[in-house]
Amino acid sequence: MIKTIAKYIVVGGFNTLIHWITFAIIYYAFGHNQMISNFAGFCVAVTFSFFVNAKWTFESEHTKKRFLLYVGFMGTLALSCGYFAERIDLNPIFTLIIFSIISLFIGFIYSKLVVFKGEK
Repeated sequence: MIKTIAKYIVVGGFNTLIHWITFAIIYYAFGHNQMISNFAGFCVAVTFSFFVNAKWTFESEHTKKRFLLYVGFMGTLALSCGYFAERIDLNPIFTLIIFSIISLFIGFIYSKLVVFKGEK
């Protein structure tokens, strides 16, 4: 279990970098709000994260059903964080930090118990 968590954290580090760069481009270069920027960053990063976690972290098959389960749940989480950050006028950096922390913990639990249930 410790090895699986460590792998998930490594993938999460790369995922976070991809998410943050995409968020910055959408937010600062294109002028979109935090909800849209966070969701766009999530969409790019989640695709990377899902396939790497399926293959390397959980040593599992990547199926459409699993992809949709993962993206649907985590996308809702991303939109929610962006929405609430926008409502309270939170600084975008804090939005990214908070979402990154929340998604790391909740994402691992959801992946382990739902998406890749019964796998490594």
